[in-house]
Amino acid sequence: MKFPVTVHHARLGPDEFRVIRPARPLARALLTDRDWHLAAYLDQDAALVIAGLWMLAARSPRSLIHVPIRANLPPVCNSPGTTSPRLDLVLLHHSLQFAPARWKQVRQRLGPGRPQTATVPETDHADEMAVDHAARHYRDNRDKFHQDVHAETLFMTGSAKVFRETAGRFLDLARNGPAFVAASDHPHYCTELHVGDGVLAHARELHIEYCAQWTG
Repeated sequence: MKFPVTVHHARLGPDEFRVIRPARPLARALLTDRDWHLAAYLDQDAALVIAGLWMLAARSPRSLIHVPIRANLPPVCNSPGTTSPRLDLVLLHHSLQFAPARWKQVRQRLGPGRPQTATVPETDHADEMAVDHAARHYRDNRDKFHQDVHAETLFMTGSAKVFRETAGRFLDLARNGPAFVAASDHPHYCTELHVGDGVLAHARELHIEYCAQWTG
């Protein structure tokens, strides 16, 4: 899978941060904070790009992957309304040990960036099927997501393994969501990062829904 990105650099004192963003804005993507869980709404293109960015996070442990979507208009399906806070998304490897409290300053220092083409393997359901789900619940398992919300941004921090193993959920949404919704009298196609999956540590569940119709 290949897709265009922009690579940015920002310096805070002695530290320099590398930030990767999708080159084209994901206009039909929205992430909302529902207090007890998080909800994402994506069209086919956005689901494909985020699948790629999820894989890129697994392969780029020294980078912050930033998806700026908090200003987007909502979808028609299950519209989140105006009361739920809307968030950007940042994906990062836990070894970077980035403090989310620094993000606002980093974001303010990002320039236009340099265009590049990201190349990642196209994940599929085989990635998820190979997971040892029982091992996910061992107390010493560290291949789980941790979350923080800071500066209107959700930080998903995890290992390369957990990013690889969950990227296929977005690809499934892109592959199967459009046909299912078009053929259904009660169109609803979704996936989740669920507490029962064993992929969440200090993290809330994330409901991810395919939406074909948008207000903008």
